[in-house]
Amino acid sequence: MPEQRIQISLPPKQLAGVFADFVRAWHTKDAFVLDFAALTEPVQRDNDSGDLVHNAAIVSRVRIPPSQVFELMKALEQQLSAWEQENQRSR
Repeated sequence: MPEQRIQISLPPKQLAGVFADFVRAWHTKDAFVLDFAALTEPVQRDNDSGDLVHNAAIVSRVRIPPSQVFELMKALEQQLSAWEQENQRSR
């Protein structure tokens, strides 16, 4: 059986990407959703509770079919391992 390949192109205006400070993962019946958020202002302390409040805005939402979640996890593990080797960090 022939190997399957996906050729991906990236529009020039997307080359810089989008920076995110946080990611929130959740799911629906049909998809896993990753909401990437960036801080919108400095961290503040809540006057009543004393808690630190991080105000952030979603900069990108990515919906992934369940069939791709394992592939995403494998790719993240591979990239983390490569990054740790390059930066000489151990787990």
